[in-house]
Parts: sequence; structure tokens; C-alpha cells
Amino acid sequence: MSEIQPESSNGAMAVSRRSFLASAAVSAGAVALARPTFAAAQSPNNQIVLGMIGVGGQGTNRLEGFLKHPDVRIAAICDVDERHADRAIEIVRRARGQAPQKFGDFRKLLELKEIDAVSVVTPDHWHAIPTVQAFEAGKDVFVEKPLSYSLAEGRAMANASLNHKRVTQMGNHIHNDLPNYRRVVEMVRSGKLGKITRVHAWKASPREPFTTNEPATPPAGFDYDFWLGPAPKRPYDPMRSHFNFRYFWDYSGGMFIDFWCHISDVVFWALDLKAPKSVSSAGGRYFIKDETETPDVIDAVLEYPELLYTFSLRSSPLPGFEHMGDIGCLFEGTDASLVTNYGRHEIYVKGKRVDDFPAPPQSIPDSPGHLREFLDAVKSRNLETTCNLRYGHRLTKAGLLSNIAFRTGDRLHWDDEREQIIDNKKADHMLRRHFRKPWNLKTQPRPV
Repeated sequence: MSEIQPESSNGAMAVSRRSFLASAAVSAGAVALARPTFAAAQSPNNQIVLGMIGVGGQGTNRLEGFLKHPDVRIAAICDVDERHADRAIEIVRRARGQAPQKFGDFRKLLELKEIDAVSVVTPDHWHAIPTVQAFEAGKDVFVEKPLSYSLAEGRAMANASLNHKRVTQMGNHIHNDLPNYRRVVEMVRSGKLGKITRVHAWKASPREPFTTNEPATPPAGFDYDFWLGPAPKRPYDPMRSHFNFRYFWDYSGGMFIDFWCHISDVVFWALDLKAPKSVSSAGGRYFIKDETETPDVIDAVLEYPELLYTFSLRSSPLPGFEHMGDIGCLFEGTDASLVTNYGRHEIYVKGKRVDDFPAPPQSIPDSPGHLREFLDAVKSRNLETTCNLRYGHRLTKAGLLSNIAFRTGDRLHWDDEREQIIDNKKADHMLRRHFRKPWNLKTQPRPV
């Protein structure tokens, strides 16, 4: 079980596309036991009472998405940057005529008994602690992708979701918000492409250096120490917080891990991929010259039985498929190949595009939407949402292993049953990290 020490830090937390916030805490098991089912089910309007932890760029997008659902009431906003919190509160006030409570510490938000569920949209290094604390407080959780900063944190989150019987959804919204992936999965599973022997996914990366207009000192109302949280203590640098956090190893794994879940999702879904047998990666910083750290070019090669999966963060779209844009995935079958991006796909036979290739019968039902699926599951107590935290962990860990392979320069051999890297202590040590005091995340037992 995860436990945060009672001592608090005097720092701040930044937000970004996945902003961080902080807010409330509850003592672990008692509240969860007191709230075994959807608390708002007996309310006059059958509303879901939601708390938002992190309302930076992406957090604000999620807030506005939840506000489109009339059965959602936003009761609390939490962010370590008061500018973000105040902006979010005003959005809720304009939309609903009432202002939610405001917090700078997620532990205080979690103490609110009226809260049914929380949205955790923080930097990656802040996903695990609020999520597991929310489970302990009896809350359901929507948490952004990638699921976790480290593989050990993802395992703790996945285990805790079942141990506390909480509804979850990882914010991999392409899975449900666009129908194209469903049609691709149906085609691959139909066997019409033949045996899939290789899959190549790509994301074109920017070439321009990252910049910021933020001042060189922490802005008023920004608790930087809290923003750092379990990450190492560093002097404040506006380039390392808010949106750009993802390009520093202390907080995330670069553009590679940022897009891994979105693009790899269709591969794992269509082929029911589990963990790879081995992973190797190579790349570097070839174009971007600034103070960020993560690579702008990387090729990861994941070996599965009878399948090779490569994921490339590259300077341009995959040659020959430039028309598909900066994001894409190519399934190579023995009879035909399929290339897809988020919104559409094409099929090629012997190198020629075939527009009238016969589609299989539709077998995957349309989705009510990524947020709506989560909300419906909160009411029905369906723990098996399509992007629940167990699936999120299975998907994310292959990307995390790819980054470890890049950072060590080693080909990693993986024991998925034990979730250990074989015969490589340096790489195995990178599956988890030591949290800065007073923050702590205890190991979660595997659900029976």
C-alpha cells in the first residue's frame, strides 16, 4: 500500500499538457471499505462527484471534457500552480454557476467524502502516488498516459486498482474516441492480411529547440518543491517544469514515451501482445540543441515469438508513407500490409494500394467515448474498462523497457512473470527509483 509521510514539502508543482496538482489525502483502507460502491448512486440527480488533480494544459482539456457530461459535478480542483487552479475554477463557474473547492495538496482533496472519482493529469513522476492514495481513499481514478514513470510504479497502480476494487481508465483516448482503431483491429484479427510478422510504428519528432517565456524564478503561487515531489531535488528552471517536463529523465521519458501508448495501443490491441522477450534501442539527440535531455531520434526493437515490433521516433515520417503524416503504424502481413494513423488506414497488396479490399464484419462495438466509458463504469462498477490500469501497465511497460535499453545501451532480456531484467543489475535497477523524502510508495501485493 502506498503511504505518504505526514510531513509536507514547501514546494510547488508545475503543470503541463499533463499538469501536476496536488491535493488531499485520506487514511488508507477505512474509507475504501466504507465506500464499496458508487456513492452518488443515491443522489437526486445520480451525479458523479469528481475531483481534478492537475489542471495544466492537458488537465484543462480533461476538465472541459468532463464538463460536457451533465451527470458530472466538479467538486474540487487541485494544482500546485495557483494560476492553473484559478483558471480551472473559473471554467467550472462559467459552465455550472458554482465554484469548486480549491486545493494545492491532493491529500486534502482526497479527504472529501463526497468525491466519487478523481482525474489525475500530472507529470508522469506524479501519477502513481495520487492514484494509489485515491484507491485507498475509496475513489475511482482516471489517470493520464503513459501510466507511470517507472515500471514498478505501474505495477503498484495496477495491483492496487484490483486490491481496492476501483474503476480505472488510462487517458489513452484514441482507443475510444476515434473508430478507426476498431476497424484496424478487426482487419488484423480477421486473418485477411495473412500472418503478421513485423510491425513498424513511428512518430516524427520536432527539430526546433524548446523554449519558455517563464521567469527564471518560480512564479508566485507555484509550489515548486511540491511539484518536484518524489523526483530529485533540483534548482528551479522554468524549462524543467510545466509542458517541457517530459523532455527530462527526472520526470518522464521524452516524446518517445509520450506517444508510445497512443500509437502502440493499436498494435497491442490487434495482436493481443503481452511482454517482449527482448528489447534493444539506439538513438540520440541529433537535431535539438538545448538543455533538454531525452533523445529526438530513437529506434526501439522489441522481439516477440514470431514477431518483430519496431517503434521509431524519427526526424520525418516513414519514407513511402509521408502522406499518413507524423504518426503511423505499418502491419506487414504475408498476404497484405495495412498502414494506419489515428484517423484512417490503407491496405497494400504486393506494394499496390487496394481501396476496395474487403472489410471483415464489424465485431467491435462502437464506443460511447473515452470519458463516457469511464463514467458509465463508475456507475455500473465495471472494473474492466477498455483502458483499465492492468491494460495500461501492460502497454506502458514495453515503452519503459525501450527507454531503459536506450539509456543503458544494452539488449535487455525480460522475465515478465517476475517483471525483472535478466542478468543486468544496472538495467534492472532502473525499473524503480528511490523517492525523495518524505514521499513513498509501498509495494502492492499481487491480487489473488
